[in-house]
Amino acid sequence: MVSDVHGNARDLARAGDGADALICLGDLVLFLDYADHSRGIFPDLFGVENADRIVELRTARRFEEAGRFGASLWAGIGGDRDAAVEKAVRKQYAEIFAAFPTPTYATYGNVDMPALWADYAGPGMTVLDGERVEIAGRVFGFVGGGLRTPMRTPYEISDEEYAAKIEAVGEVDVLCTHIPPEVPELVYDTVARRFERGSRALLAAIHRTRPRYALFGHVHQPLVRRMRIGATECVNVGHFAGTGKPWALQW
Repeated sequence: MVSDVHGNARDLARAGDGADALICLGDLVLFLDYADHSRGIFPDLFGVENADRIVELRTARRFEEAGRFGASLWAGIGGDRDAAVEKAVRKQYAEIFAAFPTPTYATYGNVDMPALWADYAGPGMTVLDGERVEIAGRVFGFVGGGLRTPMRTPYEISDEEYAAKIEAVGEVDVLCTHIPPEVPELVYDTVARRFERGSRALLAAIHRTRPRYALFGHVHQPLVRRMRIGATECVNVGHFAGTGKPWALQW
C-alpha cells in the first residue's frame, strides 16, 4: 500500500514485492518538493529561487499573494499554461505508470490529472473512484481526489460530490481514500504546520459502516499516523516519496 508517490518511480517498482497486490492511494505527480525545492514541475519551469519564494508564501498561508506571484511567473514565460503543465505531467506519468507492478489497484490524489490516466494505465492496473472491488477475499472501496482548498490543486471537488462517492462505495472491509477523515490529529501536518482538509463525510461513513480499516495518505507528516475510530483502524499509509517504503496490510 502506497500513497503520495510524487515522482518516486524507482522505489515504486519494488513496492509490491511479496504482496498479493499493490494498492496506490494517489498523488503520483511531483509539482513541487517542499523538502527539496529543486525537484518538480514548478522549479523545472521557473527555477529554484522562485520555488523557494512560493513555498515561503504558502507555508505562511499567504495564499492570495502566492497566487499573484505564480500568475506573474506564468505571464513572464508566455505560452499556453495548461499545455505546459500537461506536457510535464505526461512525462512523469510515463515513468511512474511503467513502474507499477501487476496487479495494482489505484485511485487519484488531489494533485493528479484523472483525464490522463487512461493513456498510461496498463492491463495490470485497475483504477477505481467511488467504486469497490474484491481483493484476496476482502471488499475494498476506493474514493479519490481531495476537497477544495486555496491551493487549487488539479483534482479538488466539492464536499457534496465527495460525499456522493463515499455513499456509492457503501459498506466495505477496507475503505481506501486519498484524504483522511476530518479528525484534527490525522489532518495536521507537523512540518508544514497547518491543518490539511479531511472529509467529514468520510468520518461519518466510518462511524456508520464500521469498516475493518480506513486507509489514506495526503498528510505527509501527520501528528498521528494511526488511531481507532470505533471498530475501525485508521491508518495513514505514509509519504512514499519520502520513505520509499510501502505499508503492508495483513489480516
